[in-house]
Amino acid sequence: MNNKKILIITYYWPPAGGPGVQRWLKFVKYLPGFGWNPTVFIPENPSYPIVDETLQNEVSKDLEIIRTKIWEPYQIAELFGKDNKKFKAGQFDVGKNQTWKSRLSIWVRGNFFIPDARVFWVKPSANYLRKYLKENHFDAVVTTGPPHSVHLIGLELKKEFPDLKWIADFRDPWTEISYYKHLKLTKASDRKHRDLEQKVFKTADITLATSYTDAENFRKKGADAFCITNGFDGFETSLKTERNPKFTLSYIGVLEQLRNPQILWNTLNEIISENHDFKKDFELKFVGRVDDKILNQIQNSDLKYSLNNFGYLSHSEANIEMKKSDILLITNFPEVSSKGIIPGKIFEYLATGKPILSFGPEDSDVKKILDETNAGKHFSYDDSKNLRRYILAKYQEWKSGKISPDTQNIAQFSRKNLTQKLAEILNR
Repeated sequence: MNNKKILIITYYWPPAGGPGVQRWLKFVKYLPGFGWNPTVFIPENPSYPIVDETLQNEVSKDLEIIRTKIWEPYQIAELFGKDNKKFKAGQFDVGKNQTWKSRLSIWVRGNFFIPDARVFWVKPSANYLRKYLKENHFDAVVTTGPPHSVHLIGLELKKEFPDLKWIADFRDPWTEISYYKHLKLTKASDRKHRDLEQKVFKTADITLATSYTDAENFRKKGADAFCITNGFDGFETSLKTERNPKFTLSYIGVLEQLRNPQILWNTLNEIISENHDFKKDFELKFVGRVDDKILNQIQNSDLKYSLNNFGYLSHSEANIEMKKSDILLITNFPEVSSKGIIPGKIFEYLATGKPILSFGPEDSDVKKILDETNAGKHFSYDDSKNLRRYILAKYQEWKSGKISPDTQNIAQFSRKNLTQKLAEILNR
């Protein structure tokens, strides 16, 4: 029996770095084994905020990739100086520390480019793919966002090919995402965002979410929604048996002000000031891009003597640093509305078998995963007493040489098992 054919429309693809590219890079890797042959459609000249050339090695030479040019208005963002990269990546400074340039760039981004600054790729892509799909048979098409403008390509194609199964994959929510309220939208712009979102939910045959809460929220808005979380490629079966020379707490990835775990820095500073052995043994390791304000705050405290800031590393190098850690830190936005966010890196964390220290709203999807896998501990942003106990308990385990993982039910989050789940949904 011949495999079915699936067209994947995505903005992020190697050499793009960061978590956004990982999801469909891995699905594409495993789909042929479950009866689906993928073709990938990407921009020819994208403007990626992070580049990781090593990910090119994971793209099969047999994979068909088609491209069209994209025009992105980031020369406008150049007017705003160093905020340009944040503008590209969808990150924004908020609160009283905003400069007038930041406020203006956010207003322009939210009101002039709906749903986002990649919207100028929609029309040329839809025109190209209409012709392509008439000449090449496909059984399904996937659009994956953000950028959510990619879903507008799906809307256009569904008009022309109503029998073509369309899967709208939301790696992040659209109007429910935490920073949406910071976009300084006019009433008309807000209405346009919500109307477009609703059209996608009602028109797509299947909507995918990366968290349990998001899938539930999408269903409430009329989508036929399923949750397929992100995952990892393989569980680390040969974990280190020797102790790290330092008791190392690591954060891997991008850390901005909105997810700054102030309670953790305060608690660590308190322990350092009271416990000489802990101060001597402790290392705080950052791998990735950390907001300057957070770094300055740490540099102005006793934590600066424990800080080891690697900056951005390739995906493979970052994975090595994960494994050379004793606790892996993950943070979420504090608002209850963010309980459905499951950062992609938690799954790579899970694969290491190392304990995970998580911050975010109570009863979050991350807490559900950690409880189900016994892989770590989730804290709200005001539980300093129990946080202190947890850190000191893990420190004592490190001192005694206990490094064996106690995790369970991890295999459900392997990329291969998740791709099988995807194929089952595609075959409905």
